[in-house]
Amino acid sequence: MTPASSGTAAPVVLAIPIGLAATGMRREFDSLGQVEVAADRYWGAQTQRSLQHFNIGHDRMPKEVYHAYGYVKKAAAVVNTRAGRLSAWKGRLIEQVCDEVISGALDSEFPLYVFQTGSGTQSNMNVNEVISNRCIQLVGGTLGTQQPIHPNDHVNMAQSSNDTFPTAMHIAAHEMATTRTIPALRRLRDAIDAKSRQWAGVVKIGRTHLEDAVPLTVGQEWSGYAGALDDAIAEVEHATHGLLEVAMGGTAVGTGLNAPAGFGEQVAAQLAAMTGTPFVTAKNKFTAQGTLDAMVRAHGGLKTAAVTLFKIANDLRWLGSGPRTGLGELLFPENEPGSSIMPGKVNPTQAEAMLMVAIQVIASDLAVNMGGAEGNFELNAFRPILIANYLHSALIMADMCDHFRQFMVEGTTLNQAKLTDNIDRSVMMVTALSPVIGYDQAAAISYYAIDHDLTLKQAALAKGVSEELFDRVVDPLALTRGGTPDPPQAARSTTVAGGSPAHR
Repeated sequence: MTPASSGTAAPVVLAIPIGLAATGMRREFDSLGQVEVAADRYWGAQTQRSLQHFNIGHDRMPKEVYHAYGYVKKAAAVVNTRAGRLSAWKGRLIEQVCDEVISGALDSEFPLYVFQTGSGTQSNMNVNEVISNRCIQLVGGTLGTQQPIHPNDHVNMAQSSNDTFPTAMHIAAHEMATTRTIPALRRLRDAIDAKSRQWAGVVKIGRTHLEDAVPLTVGQEWSGYAGALDDAIAEVEHATHGLLEVAMGGTAVGTGLNAPAGFGEQVAAQLAAMTGTPFVTAKNKFTAQGTLDAMVRAHGGLKTAAVTLFKIANDLRWLGSGPRTGLGELLFPENEPGSSIMPGKVNPTQAEAMLMVAIQVIASDLAVNMGGAEGNFELNAFRPILIANYLHSALIMADMCDHFRQFMVEGTTLNQAKLTDNIDRSVMMVTALSPVIGYDQAAAISYYAIDHDLTLKQAALAKGVSEELFDRVVDPLALTRGGTPDPPQAARSTTVAGGSPAHR
């Protein structure tokens, strides 16, 4: 018996870089029999079967899932070694290869498609086989023999796809949300808040129902965007927190069969120590494995953030429409030509991209909800589509928030001339006169201004309002501060000519 195949002697671990120089094919086996695998790959029979039977489209299982799986397998090896179920040298060897998985150095060995077995069994076995064969290589053994490190008996010890895959899902999703998505949302929120403070004293005309309304400041308008993002970020954080409970320890159906007592708690504690994230074992393993509700809620947080981002981006592109015949209040950075036929045209492309990302995330939420609803009995068999959609949504939202911030928001300026002209020609500031002269008389002034193409002041003076009263009450900046004017009682009895709306 050679050291590589011995179950007792500790072999020398060789300093062999990742990679197999072999050519042709080699024979691997599983419980169904033998399968030929390319000799320069680390995976085994079950991975090869999946590649043959599920080569569907171009969607591959995200690499983040496999990096998370590296943590799962490493944590399990630590716990099994500590308890004496796995010999020390085997445990250390598995841990060493798991570090390679976590680092991404073995990414090319994880080729499986999203559309596979719904439990994620094939991806779990892909990880087990790659770790097994890489371990065998490092001790000078023969790949495909499954000795001295067996993919099931050693790498998958006390585990099932049914508890490891949802655990890897939670790790990958939490990592993506907390290191990419939430920070990007915060950066965007802060950039918008900075603009809000910068423009705190710049008055503009508000709009309701797409029609002119009373004034507010540009800063107030943008503070609404910042506040909406505050709420969205809080929702994403809350939903992401639900991913901290992991299914480890439940094995096949939640009972923990083949896992020793306390295994789930110990592995979760090890995961927390390795990642710096406070993962804990799920209180109810039947919930953790029979449903994907935590993932559904987590993606729901992304969906609600997408709704907020859609509203903000849509507002900005309309406010910047023009340059001559649109609203034209905002001026955007000119990042690239906007037309292949119209020279000089520049488009709000970052806003358009944000809208597309938001639409994609909102649409993906439907797939996540449908997959989550299909948790039949003790297993939800739609896990791959949920984690693929979650990671995709979280990634494109993170990237888009940074692009939108960097290439649009931070470089946006105001068209002060347009804002001033809108103030001068606004009619809805007549609202400030309503408590003074009455609603009907104020309405008559607004109709008169519109019908005769006059400024509000011109129409008010023509209808008998004194210039002193108008200037005191209709102060655009003062109107952005709320409250009701308190004019002298004499002003309240002022009669405006043609006061009835019928006399326009």
